[in-house]
Amino acid sequence: MIERASPADRAFLAMDTGEVPEQFGVVLLLGEGADGPVTLEHVLKLIAERVPAVPRLRRRLVAAPFGCGGPVWADDPSFDVRQHVRTVRCTPPGDAQALLDTALSVIMHPMPRTAPMWSATLVTDVAGSTGALVLVLHHALADGVGGLAVLTRLVDAPRQAPEAAFPRPAPGRAALARDALHSRLTAPRRARAAWRLLRASTGAGGGLRPPRAAPTSLNRRTGPRRRLGAVHTDLAALRNAAHSHGASVNDAVLVAVAAALRRVLRGRGEFPDAFVVTVPVSGRRPEAESALGNMVSPMLVSVPAVGTVPDRLRRVSAQVRAHRAAATGPAPIALLGWLFRPLARLGGYHWYMNHQHRFHTLVTHVHGPAEQVAFGGIPVVSAVPVTVGDGGNIPVHFEVLSYAGTLTLAATADPDHFPELAELTEALSAELDLIVRYRGADGS
Repeated sequence: MIERASPADRAFLAMDTGEVPEQFGVVLLLGEGADGPVTLEHVLKLIAERVPAVPRLRRRLVAAPFGCGGPVWADDPSFDVRQHVRTVRCTPPGDAQALLDTALSVIMHPMPRTAPMWSATLVTDVAGSTGALVLVLHHALADGVGGLAVLTRLVDAPRQAPEAAFPRPAPGRAALARDALHSRLTAPRRARAAWRLLRASTGAGGGLRPPRAAPTSLNRRTGPRRRLGAVHTDLAALRNAAHSHGASVNDAVLVAVAAALRRVLRGRGEFPDAFVVTVPVSGRRPEAESALGNMVSPMLVSVPAVGTVPDRLRRVSAQVRAHRAAATGPAPIALLGWLFRPLARLGGYHWYMNHQHRFHTLVTHVHGPAEQVAFGGIPVVSAVPVTVGDGGNIPVHFEVLSYAGTLTLAATADPDHFPELAELTEALSAELDLIVRYRGADGS
């Protein structure tokens, strides 16, 4: 079998040229176990048993010979799970913020491309817990939905891994050449559909020449440092409040983010009425939810920051409904990969992100397990999503994850250009509570 890296996978590799790697992870806080604190040996044993259920975790990208197409995912013959699993102590005093700081330092650590691009880190000395597990993936390996599939395969009661020899030989030159030739011959047949998808996805992302987002001090060129904050809210309560106004949980999150950002900018003497937010939309079909790789496209949403909660929810919901279908196709960076990748390697993507005026921030939402899961018999109490990468002139962005009845909203900020992270998380909590209080259709 030949498993080519998709155009989107290769695009994320090409984008990874800055000081901050294109990586994401999830912080799993572990509860009390019957046998006491979890140990590194226990984590190694469990993950070694479960990695075969996710074949790509034992594969690395291998360049194909000249004329034989793009790189392929091939089994790493020197794979050793011990090179991917380690342990660190939580920085004192070991509280919730210290855990976030420690986890962020793990996720910010670049991974070599010569091996499978993932890691699992056991964090010890966490106050009130047996520890935490930080799972990290490079964005070339998976998007948020695909990354969540890794989580569900590594926790307890995973699907049985199919029996397969490991490592399988990498495909030979002749097979790669035949596969590449077939792809070239069928390319014209796919061109018309690709053009249609490109027009649709570009339109959902604001078009080739979108209106400039309102100028604010929010758009500042970022540096290499990051800080992480998180807030939690009851998922059912937020869902009920959003549904009472014909909106979704994601719509409610966008409304809360915009209002919270306005509270922060108000302290700077700025009073924007709306924020333009990039929302990645998954193009996965239900049967492909557990597949890895990247299948998301950006959608731009103008989110009002003033007005009544019901009115803001309805306005955001209408925009999302109007553009979501167009954003479920391949991302422009994938369809134009032949042009995007060389420009990105030369720093073009970095330059563009430093000068873009399309949007103010980014909000990614992933749905996690509805019921509590466990790792080695130890319950996973909470899950915090984290994404890092080239920030461009976006000094704060957000990741959202629903898990076991709780919605967690994590904000990642450059502290040198967005120092108000504490004020932002406090404002997010207040705005989420405000939305929950608006339960009636009349806004009462």
